[in-house]
Amino acid sequence: MSAHRSGGAMLLFALLVALPLPPAVADLMVSPTRIVFEKNQRAAQLDLINNGKESATYRISVVNRRMSETGEFIPIESAGPGEQFAGDLLRYSPRQVVLAPGAGQVVRIMVRKPAGLADGEYRSHLQFDRIPTAEGATSIAAPAAAAPGELAVRLTMMAGLSITVIVRQGENTAKAAISALELPATLDGQRPAVAAVLHRSGNSSIYGDLAVTFTPRGGEAVTVGKAGGVAVYAPNPLRRLRINLEPPAGLALTRGTLRLTYRERPATGDKLLAEAAIELP
Repeated sequence: MSAHRSGGAMLLFALLVALPLPPAVADLMVSPTRIVFEKNQRAAQLDLINNGKESATYRISVVNRRMSETGEFIPIESAGPGEQFAGDLLRYSPRQVVLAPGAGQVVRIMVRKPAGLADGEYRSHLQFDRIPTAEGATSIAAPAAAAPGELAVRLTMMAGLSITVIVRQGENTAKAAISALELPATLDGQRPAVAAVLHRSGNSSIYGDLAVTFTPRGGEAVTVGKAGGVAVYAPNPLRRLRINLEPPAGLALTRGTLRLTYRERPATGDKLLAEAAIELP
């Protein structure tokens, strides 16, 4: 390869590395997005649908993750204090699916609890990874054409997703509480947001929806922010929250009550789990 061609290739590679990659778009739809085995329940199923325009192959596997205080998931190999994995309790089929555009597939999940299983909550995640097809699609593919004497590379991201699977054994309790609710000052151009700490206690996770309301003095409550499907997974004692607010035009968040509530999801009872409020001057 000539020095000119080598230099051009290195420059192009540097540009590819420097430029941000486009976000991965997952065409796989999974329902439900969370499975909890309670009491004597031993079986469940997932419905997969390929919402894309091309056939896709997905490999299904069990992975373990730890949630950080800000809600991010970190892959882990071994359990830490208080963590219990569900992988050894789960059986599922199939392990790999090929879905034509618009096609669906049922994945069946079974739980097998060994005798003497200790009480508590066991959690793992089912991961759905899109893999290259037999036709040769890979994570790095050559483009259809390149200029003479130059090297070009096209990157194709293989998107995947995961869902939480929880197995509960024996008596399980969990309580939620909210502290440190505040409305931090915002800089010009920033959206207003509330900050708070969501606490969990007991031997199981908490899961629900957050809502922020503002009640002007002498007025009625107005919903100004929401966050659905918020969890604090055992053994984590807390999760630090930041919820963006969208108050109606003309509504100033002053001289009133700001309230944050945490409720069970409507499908599981809509029970109030925790709340906190502050007075805004």
